[in-house]
Amino acid sequence: MAIDPVCKMEVDEKKAPAISLYKGKMYYFCAPGCKKSFDSDPEKYLAQKKETPPH
Repeated sequence: MAIDPVCKMEVDEKKAPAISLYKGKMYYFCAPGCKKSFDSDPEKYLAQKKETPPH
């Protein structure tokens, strides 16, 4: 299972509704909206990786 970098949900890599390739790494998303947010500013979401999710 992968973690959606935008909403922090678990995503099955084989069934992910959206995927992005960024700096040679694949990122999996629970929905196209999360992918769109990530694609607009990937560093914003990658910088939050170590922080506690807002949920």
